[in-house]
Amino acid sequence: MTQGKKVVLVSAAALIDVEGRILLAQRPEGKSMAGLWEFPGGKVEPGETPEEALIRELQEELGINTWSSCLAPLTFASHSYETFHLLMPLFACRKWEGIPQAREGQVLKWARAQELRDYPMPPADIPLIPILRDWL
Repeated sequence: MTQGKKVVLVSAAALIDVEGRILLAQRPEGKSMAGLWEFPGGKVEPGETPEEALIRELQEELGINTWSSCLAPLTFASHSYETFHLLMPLFACRKWEGIPQAREGQVLKWARAQELRDYPMPPADIPLIPILRDWL
């Protein structure tokens, strides 16, 4: 039952390198769901599109630059947590400038699509795994 829960819009990216691996970020200690692996991204702020938010978040979190034209809508997650409902569009991105670096205390790992289930993820991210596996 989601009645009365705030809907939180988060934008995320499946950054895919030339070898077909996907970048995962491990949530650092002190954050909710610390230790779980997720796709990079973050909250969409008022007045932002999901693409604008993702471009901003990738710059802040990883120090990389990309463009709306390089973000291909792939799928989305819709998941009800205890205190909010998450709506998260997932974009595939194969082109960016810079080398992803952990700027917010997270651990980064490149993983093949078939390895994604080896990484504990937040409940909202788990249904995205088979879609990525089938797409790649």
